[in-house]
Amino acid sequence: MMTTNEILKRAKAASVYVAAADKDKKNASLRLMAEKLVEATDAILEANSSDVEAARGRISDVMIDRLLLSRERIEGMAKGILDAVELPDPVWRTLTTVERPGGLVIKKVSVPLGVVAIIYESRPNVTSDAASLAVKSGNACVLRCGKEAHASAAAIVDALQNGLAAAGLPKDSVLLIEDTTRESANEMMKARGLIDLLIPRGGKGLIKSCVENATVPCIETGTGICHVYVDRYADLDKALKIVNNAKTSRPSVCNAEEVLIVHKDIAEEFLPRLEKILVDERIAAGTKPVELRCDTEALPLVKSGVPAGEADFDTEFLDYILAVKTVSSAEKAIEHISLHSTGHSDAIVTEDEDTARLFTSLVDSAAVYVNASTRFTDGGEFGLGCEMGISTQKLHARGPMGLEELTSYKYVITGNGNVR
Repeated sequence: MMTTNEILKRAKAASVYVAAADKDKKNASLRLMAEKLVEATDAILEANSSDVEAARGRISDVMIDRLLLSRERIEGMAKGILDAVELPDPVWRTLTTVERPGGLVIKKVSVPLGVVAIIYESRPNVTSDAASLAVKSGNACVLRCGKEAHASAAAIVDALQNGLAAAGLPKDSVLLIEDTTRESANEMMKARGLIDLLIPRGGKGLIKSCVENATVPCIETGTGICHVYVDRYADLDKALKIVNNAKTSRPSVCNAEEVLIVHKDIAEEFLPRLEKILVDERIAAGTKPVELRCDTEALPLVKSGVPAGEADFDTEFLDYILAVKTVSSAEKAIEHISLHSTGHSDAIVTEDEDTARLFTSLVDSAAVYVNASTRFTDGGEFGLGCEMGISTQKLHARGPMGLEELTSYKYVITGNGNVR
């Protein structure tokens, strides 16, 4: 087994060759990576099956869904790689040009970061997403996944490396950390000179550890305590559709709704209708109902509701659980969000333009929605291709991290014997 330090050194050496590759070579590499990924479907599914069986009983059913691969999901991963081919090349672009009186021409040019490392948990698709964006942006990529997905990730990386080699780029352009203990994550956080950007993509504990302990540049990707506020001026049919989608379409992901806020003037009509969709109809269909954890005002309106605990409005459930709060005004909803949101994605449902404008102005999250589900916070949905993660900080990236967020810039200055 290679040590973490050895893997990082190999990635650093390979990063020079990825950075030097032109647009055509990088795109050819991506096409072959997608081709080899599909060719390796049987091997990937076999590895994934072993991961899933080992994880059963140790992680929840919704987390098993995040881990599980199928032929369709692998085809979707390959499509994500090919989507990156169609995106503009983000590096070696002249961003600005300044000509100084003495004749100096100063160009600001976009460049790769070098080695981009990502620590993630039980989502095998992140493996190919991260690798494709790294290669397209001229970076080497080091992946460190959780032990639950390691066999799957290893099979995926093997296929991607075969694509890189076929295109003439080093296999070491995409590498997987072999050590799945906490020690490897700690080592990555301290790998100054070997990692140019570290992206933690996982639970609150992982992100907190990276932010507090990393000595390498680190992006704070956020846990998603995402809110939907249904305003007194909402179209209730529209609100029901949005809340249902935000909560149930895939509750295990970070852009799923965790908190519903309802204006008290429409709560008496809206909440029973919502309960019918999230609880009664799901039970009738044989699917898991949503547990509604209600504040004291909402509880009498929801027959299946349970009292919300003190921590429920600060919890990323990643499950079929929804905390429900009532408020007397949009201002009170905004106040609650400012105190409890993780700055990921928050939404308002309203037909009143002034209220919508107030909400979008004062809610300080990476993505703020009007009359749309929070589930759209995604690199693909934003037209960025796939994503490296969703940043909830403000420097240097915010929201879904696509190609541009994996670049830096430098100044190239041309003179004619100029001296100062």
